[in-house]
Amino acid sequence: MAAPSLPTVLVVDDEPFSVASMRMALEDDFHVLEATDAEEAWRLMEENWVQVVVSDQRMPGRTGVELLSDVRDRWPETVRIIVTGYTESSDMIDAINKAGIYQFITKPWHPDQFLMAVRNAARLFELSREHERMSLEMRYLGNTAAQKLQARRQQAQEASGFDKVLRGVDSPLNPTISLARQYASFEVPVLISGEAGTGKTDLARAMHFGSLRGDRPFYKLNCAGMSDDVLAAELFGAKRGAVPGVVQAKAGMLQRADRGTLFLNGVDALSPAMQLQLLHLVSEGGFQPIGGHETLTSDARLIFGAHRDLRPLCARGQFRSDLFYEMAVTELAMPPLRARVPDIAMLAERMLHEVAEAHGKPVRGLSRPALEFLESYDWPGNLPELRNEVTRMLILAQDMTLGPELISRHILQAGNHGDLAAGEKPVRGTDLCTLEGTLKDRVELMEMRILGETLTRLKWNKSKAAAELGLSRVGLRAKLDRYGIEPHATVTEED
Repeated sequence: MAAPSLPTVLVVDDEPFSVASMRMALEDDFHVLEATDAEEAWRLMEENWVQVVVSDQRMPGRTGVELLSDVRDRWPETVRIIVTGYTESSDMIDAINKAGIYQFITKPWHPDQFLMAVRNAARLFELSREHERMSLEMRYLGNTAAQKLQARRQQAQEASGFDKVLRGVDSPLNPTISLARQYASFEVPVLISGEAGTGKTDLARAMHFGSLRGDRPFYKLNCAGMSDDVLAAELFGAKRGAVPGVVQAKAGMLQRADRGTLFLNGVDALSPAMQLQLLHLVSEGGFQPIGGHETLTSDARLIFGAHRDLRPLCARGQFRSDLFYEMAVTELAMPPLRARVPDIAMLAERMLHEVAEAHGKPVRGLSRPALEFLESYDWPGNLPELRNEVTRMLILAQDMTLGPELISRHILQAGNHGDLAAGEKPVRGTDLCTLEGTLKDRVELMEMRILGETLTRLKWNKSKAAAELGLSRVGLRAKLDRYGIEPHATVTEED
């Protein structure tokens, strides 16, 4: 069977170097056509089926906007992207009004961001064609077309659910995702264990959309920190007047999630009384609202989340073993962020662009040295801590690319500064209190960390670093030479 052909992209720029750069960024994923002016581009459009056109704005003869305006009239389904080193408002307005531009890409662009923009454009083209095809089916096939559309929507829900759990090709999370896909379609309880902030809720939601219940509601309830009365009212509901301050009857999560999915997180914090009530629910399928005497049932699928391993708790008598075995028909383990080092850069970049969009502050991304520091940190707070750090960096940033000088001091001190460890695996900042060796060895390690953190934060301005640390420039240089501390290749030293 022949392999499917790659999507076709036409790149247009009067500078051969720019054309070559765009081709190198795209050639692994696309069939790339090249043109150095609008006339050549038009000829290639007439001879090929092009999904995406990427054009420079300022070219001799016809501009990029003029070319893409004509492309829009002749081939309206082709997705159009403009590349420009200028940001005049008049050019942007013309591009939007005349050419229907999908996205602006400013120079200089990063290859990964450029590739992602073109991938999204090709996906938009594919979705537009699919939408057009499904619209025709619905128009002429009536109910049959509607059923096919529903089936495709369900398939889209299944795919998008797990795709929202961001990870790399070689991510340590992949085995967990593989198991979750298998468990999703089976109507059995699932226990997801992992530290707080590791993404258990996202995984439970993905399993919901990957199941036959994907078109039904998904609800979540965090049991940690809730009193038994409040938790029982939220979970089981309450009759009118049964709860002080609540005048009307209250429907519980189990009733609202009927025929859908309910994710109960933090079950390791349940009291013995609530464990017993939950045991009756899982084993017998019934529950009683607060103040009620009748037993109700719910067809909600239950997925449980625990911040700690429940087996040791069962062994110590702190958690009911019979409830554990009722919940853990299938089990999944979410690795902490410190065990997902290959994913940290991708997660940080995604979080940065999400936060930047939410706050209306444009950025290009994180520099490689900044990502290396983020990858060297333990992240005891997992994903929320990473998002908080990226948000703080965005707030402080003055440039489009965020460098390591914006990172919090405790993360810088925990990271690997240049070649300071002589090729050895860096000791993380959280491990300093557990170091072994002589007092001299421990002090030297701490001194290395402080030197590296200070220089990174001050963008390797040695005069400022020496003044802050109370050293002379000669003394600072001697310590840097002694420990082998050097700036990253992309960092320029300042006096």
